[in-house]
Amino acid sequence: MSERSKKMEAQQREMPEPYEGNRPVPWLVIIIVSAVFIWAIGYIWTTHQTNPPSYGDRRTAQDFQVAASSSGGAIDGAQIYAAQCVACHQAGGQGLPGVFPPLAGSEWVTGKAALTVQIVLHGVAGELTVKGTQYNGMMPMFKDKLDDAQLAAVVSYIRSNFGNSAEPVDAATVAAERKATADHAEPWNGDAELSGMK
Repeated sequence: MSERSKKMEAQQREMPEPYEGNRPVPWLVIIIVSAVFIWAIGYIWTTHQTNPPSYGDRRTAQDFQVAASSSGGAIDGAQIYAAQCVACHQAGGQGLPGVFPPLAGSEWVTGKAALTVQIVLHGVAGELTVKGTQYNGMMPMFKDKLDDAQLAAVVSYIRSNFGNSAEPVDAATVAAERKATADHAEPWNGDAELSGMK
């Protein structure tokens, strides 16, 4: 057997070299991926839409005022409380022990109406004693978020709920308090400034 024949015979005994071919993606995989993609688009389309203000809690105090004025009703202090205050002071007005003070039975809420209005208008920073317990946190200002009627509604709500029974506050009182402290730009410094206003 010639040398050439031996080489040919040896080559014929070898397996062919592997190669990458143009193999199409299986139809089943294409169908599954397409179905998931179509479902995802449909899910986004149906869940992220503009809902009426009556759905959920994505409303602002301005929404409540517009709704009240269009329906001829009063501004709902409970709704403003739910939108602006409930995260810290909780639904029952009990606050979070050691972190956020309670509104239920608080001397700052049931005392002078003007003092409660001032606290909501300008907020509080620093040490504040509520029902014998000292808190050291930060309450934001609402003078730029709420107008007089809205602020009166939420102050009246906290003064007459959670077991509190103080008299309500009207928009004229809020307007007078706002005007009296118009130049006050910082939050009240807790007990240090507010104690003298009791």
